[in-house]
Amino acid sequence: MTKTLTFAAMHFSIAFTVAYLITGSFVVGGILAIVEPAVNTVAFYFHEKIWTKYAKSPAKRSFNNAWQATSESYALRAM
Repeated sequence: MTKTLTFAAMHFSIAFTVAYLITGSFVVGGILAIVEPAVNTVAFYFHEKIWTKYAKSPAKRSFNNAWQATSESYALRAM
């Protein structure tokens, strides 16, 4: 949860700065800085939960290991 909160703080700061620089309005910058990162932070939290579950799946691990081995051998041949 700490990772999610620090991501939110960073995202709020960036969203406000970008929105303010584009519009020149503190109000519009503030609204965009609250709404967009809040939605994105919630989505990020669930993305992390799904990603963690996906990474623990044995079927997915074996597929990823096979894919990684294939891509690594291709990368080595390309050198």
